[in-house]
Amino acid sequence: MKQTRRRQRILILSLLSVSVLAPLIFVSHRLKILTLVGRGEFIEDLASTTYRRDTLKLNAIGQEDAEGLEEPKQVVYKDKDFLEAISYSSKKNNDSEESRIAGRISNLLERSGFGLDQRENRQIQEKEASSVAGEKFQKKFNQTIDDTVQLESNKTTAENLKGTKNEQSDKKAAHHHHSLRSQSLKVSNERIKEIEDQVIRARVYLSFAPPNSNSHLVKELKLRIKELERAVGEATKDSELSRSALQKMRHMEASLLKAGRVYPNCSAMAAKLRAMTHNAEEQVRSQRNEVTYLVHLAARTTPKGIHCLSMRLTAEYFALRPEERKLPNEKKIHDPKLYHYAVFSDNILACAVVVNSTVSTAMEPKKLVLHVVTDSLNFPAISMWFLLNPPGKATIHIQSTENFKGLSKYSRLKKQNSSDTRYTSELNHLRFYLADVFPMLNKIVLFDHDVVIQRDLSGLWNANMKGKVIGAVSTCQEGGASFRRMDMFINFSDPFMAERFDANACTWAFGMNLFNLQEWRRQNLTDVYHKYLQLGSERPLWSAGTLPLGWVTFYNKMKVLDRRWHVLGLGYNSDINRTEIERAAVIHYDGVRKPWLDIAVGRYKGYWTKFVNYDHLFLQQCNLRE
Repeated sequence: MKQTRRRQRILILSLLSVSVLAPLIFVSHRLKILTLVGRGEFIEDLASTTYRRDTLKLNAIGQEDAEGLEEPKQVVYKDKDFLEAISYSSKKNNDSEESRIAGRISNLLERSGFGLDQRENRQIQEKEASSVAGEKFQKKFNQTIDDTVQLESNKTTAENLKGTKNEQSDKKAAHHHHSLRSQSLKVSNERIKEIEDQVIRARVYLSFAPPNSNSHLVKELKLRIKELERAVGEATKDSELSRSALQKMRHMEASLLKAGRVYPNCSAMAAKLRAMTHNAEEQVRSQRNEVTYLVHLAARTTPKGIHCLSMRLTAEYFALRPEERKLPNEKKIHDPKLYHYAVFSDNILACAVVVNSTVSTAMEPKKLVLHVVTDSLNFPAISMWFLLNPPGKATIHIQSTENFKGLSKYSRLKKQNSSDTRYTSELNHLRFYLADVFPMLNKIVLFDHDVVIQRDLSGLWNANMKGKVIGAVSTCQEGGASFRRMDMFINFSDPFMAERFDANACTWAFGMNLFNLQEWRRQNLTDVYHKYLQLGSERPLWSAGTLPLGWVTFYNKMKVLDRRWHVLGLGYNSDINRTEIERAAVIHYDGVRKPWLDIAVGRYKGYWTKFVNYDHLFLQQCNLRE
C-alpha cells in the first residue's frame, strides 16, 4: 500500500516536472534561433549608435551594468533612430568617419559584454543564420555612412566658399540678420501689448456698468485687471513675464467674453475707445508742452551751484586791494602778432572751460591772448577766478560791457522784446561790435561760451580769407541735424528781403568764427548791422535771435571753413557720431541742453567736464560735482 502511494507520488511529480521543463526547453530553443538572427542583423546598428543621454541611451546595450547577465537585451532599432544616431554622431565629432565608427564598435562591444574571442566563436553561426539580412543591412549601413561623409564634405566646402564671399554679400547678410533680429525684438513684446489691450477693454466694459455697481461681473473684471497689472509689473519684454501671466490672460479673455455678452453694443464700445484715445492724446500733448517749458526754463535759470560760486568769488574780489586785482601781461593784449580769442559770457564755469581747453590744446600757449567780456554783475567774480587760476603762459584779459558805449543804439529793443533774452542780451549783440571792442587787432576768433576746444587752432590763422570778413562752417548740408536755410528764419514775403537776399543761400553757424577786422572796418559792417536792426524793429523781417541778423549783415561775406573745425548739435542732438566729435577742433553745445545743466546730454558731458577742476575748494564748497 505504501509502495503504491509512493509510486503515485513519483508519477505525479514526474508529470509536473515534464509539464514545467518541456515549455522552458522549447522556448529557449526558439529564443536561441531568434537571437542568432537578430544579433547578426543588428549588431552593426548597435555599433554605430553614439552613447547619449536621451531616448537612445535607454535602449543601448551599454546601459546594462549587471555582472550576472550573460546575454544583453536584444533591441530592434527603427531606421529613423539609426539615421538620427548617425546624424548626431557626425555633428559631435570632427575626426574621420572610419576612426569614429571603429571606436564606437569596440566601445559598445566591450560595454555590452562581447569580447573579441566571443565574437569569433559566434561568427560562423551568425553568418549562417543572418547572411541575407546582414548583407542587406550592410549595404544600407555603407550607403548611410557614404551619405554622411558626403554631407560633411559639402558642409566643409560651403564653409570654405563662405569665407571667400565679397563685401557686398557680407553686408547683405548682416542687413538680413539685423532685420531678423529687429523682427524678433518686435515680436518679443506681443504678449505685453495684448495684456495692455485686454486691460483697456476691461476698463471700457467697467465704464458701461451703472455707477456704484457691485455685480459679480464688475468684481470679476476689477480682479482680472489687478491680476494682469501685477503680472506685468515693470516688464517690457515677453521673456520677463512670469509663467502665471499666460494663465491670467486666458482668465481675462474669458471674463471679456462674458462682458461682451452682457454689453453687446459695438457702437458704444467704439465711441468709448475713441474718447479714451482722444483723452490720451490730449494728455500727451499737454505733458510735452510742459516738458518743453520746463526744459527752456531750466536752460535760462542759473544753477544754484554756479550762483554760489559767483557770490563767493565776488566777495573774495572786493576783499583785495586795487593793485592786487590786476592781471599779468597787460602789454600783450593789443599785440596784433599774437593769436587773439574772445568769449562773451556771464557764466564763470563756461568761461573757465573755454580758456582751459584753448590753452591746454595749444602748441604755443605763450602766443595766446584770451579776451573775456562779461556784464558788470559778473565782472568781479570772473576776474577773481582767473586771478586764482591763471591760464599758464597765455595772457588773460577781462572786460565789462560798461566800457562800451556803442550799444546805446540797440538798447531800445529791450522794451520791445523784453520776454526774449536771446534778442535783448547785450552779450549776444556785442559780437556785431568786434571791430570797435578790439580796435588795435586785425584778426580775432570769437567763441560762444558753450564750446570746447579739442585741437590746436594756430592753423586757422593761416586761412586765406579772399577778401571775406567771416570764416565759418556752413549749415546748409541737407539731412544734417544742424541744417538751416535762410527762408526758415527770414520773412521772404517782405519785398525788401526778397529783393536783396536769396532764400536758398547757404547759411553758417555762430560759435567758432574767424573775423577779419580790417575788412570789417573797410566795409563798415557795424553800420550795416544798425540798419538791419532798425528795420527788424519796425516790421517782422525775421524770427527772434541774433542768427538771422548775422546772416543778413554778413551776406556774401562768408568764407566756408572745413566742417572738422566746428561740430554742432551737442546741446540737442543725441545721435552725433563719436568719431566726428573726437576729430573736431571745436565742439559746440548749441541748444538748450548745456553741459553745466542737469538736463545736459549725458553721453557728451565728459568732453566738457574734463576741463573743469572739481577739486577746487570753491567748487566743493558750492557743491559743484561732475
